[in-house]
Amino acid sequence: MSADEPIDLDDDDINIEFSIDWKTIRIDLNDIDHVRWRAALEKDAAIIRRLLESIEGITPEHDEKLNTLLTLIANKIDNPINGANKKILLFSAFADTAEYLFDHVSRFVKQNYKLESALVTGTGNGRCSVKHLSGLNDLLTCFSPVSKERDALMPRGAPDIDLLVATDCISEGQNLQDCDFCINFDIHWNPVRIIQRFGRIDRIGSTNARIQLVNFWPDVSLDEYINLKARVENRMRAAVVTATGDYNPINPEEESDLEYRRRQLERLQNEVVDLEEMNNGVSLTDLGLNEFRLDLLDYLKTHGDLDCKPFGLHAVTAAGNNPRGAIFVLKNRNAAVNADNLNRLHPFYMVYVDDDGGIVCNHLEPKKLLDTMRLLCRGRDEPIPELYKPFNEQTDDGRDMHESASTSEPIGAMSRRLHSTV
Repeated sequence: MSADEPIDLDDDDINIEFSIDWKTIRIDLNDIDHVRWRAALEKDAAIIRRLLESIEGITPEHDEKLNTLLTLIANKIDNPINGANKKILLFSAFADTAEYLFDHVSRFVKQNYKLESALVTGTGNGRCSVKHLSGLNDLLTCFSPVSKERDALMPRGAPDIDLLVATDCISEGQNLQDCDFCINFDIHWNPVRIIQRFGRIDRIGSTNARIQLVNFWPDVSLDEYINLKARVENRMRAAVVTATGDYNPINPEEESDLEYRRRQLERLQNEVVDLEEMNNGVSLTDLGLNEFRLDLLDYLKTHGDLDCKPFGLHAVTAAGNNPRGAIFVLKNRNAAVNADNLNRLHPFYMVYVDDDGGIVCNHLEPKKLLDTMRLLCRGRDEPIPELYKPFNEQTDDGRDMHESASTSEPIGAMSRRLHSTV
């Protein structure tokens, strides 16, 4: 490989947040001790051969973890927790493991329950037990037909997929709330990833009365699990020092971050916790706001920069099952005020106030509030005349937001979404 050739990394490889800029590396072959290098390669090859020989006896029939998974899947299908819902979302951090699971799990559910399965990883178009069906969007739409509006996208009909095997390539930004059962076959060292995975089915708009998360924990202590990650990071940094001369030592902030993650993993392992309350000053779900950032980036691609927009905006939309009221999105002009508080969107503040002046949701629950706004505005890219016309009449086009005493009837089931600055 030349220095100018890119590295062919899967999306799952990038999960380790480590890559090399080969353009900055120049190697003089005269500096290489080829005799010792050859000896080291031969030693590595011997180790790999021994490893391959040691795993030859490990077949799917003797894979206890796989057999436990199949038993779990069978029990869920035989005893659904929401009516006849048989849907299962199965996560693995590694594409090779996901391929292995799909090969055996898809055959199991097909032979025993006549159910269809799909595989989605960071590369390729995915796989499916249904012939001629592939592509990320089509597979996810068939897995979660209601939330993905399959009937509108595939009016000619499409099969149902009840089991989806996936990597973290879909751990953000996907609405899969038709499913009510999520399995983590392996545990990512970052607990936010676990929350993000579960967030695919734990979403506003789900019709399931209950949803369940099952974790396969490692058979080592969490201290060993986290320390292993730290050792890998050290070796990666040593490689960077050797190759580029750049030194990147472990700093106290990173050590504190590892300790924080260890505590959160311990809580997930040992307690039945409310995921919204899992915090030591910071909510894990609040850290997982990337899906909303993706929505914003997609909007900017279509509509351009927001810098030219006025500081104060308002819109009206139907409230649906939500309380009638107003959602305020405000910005603190002095960003230094309250910067150390728990508001994850600082200097922006959000609050949902109902018509009686009660607080439905405040700035300490940004994910819940953003989910509510997303649901209220989903599929709407034009003003709604039957809502904004009476609103404009009663408020003088938004100039007077006091409740109108002259109105004999309420405006109707609506919520006012106001964007302004403080």
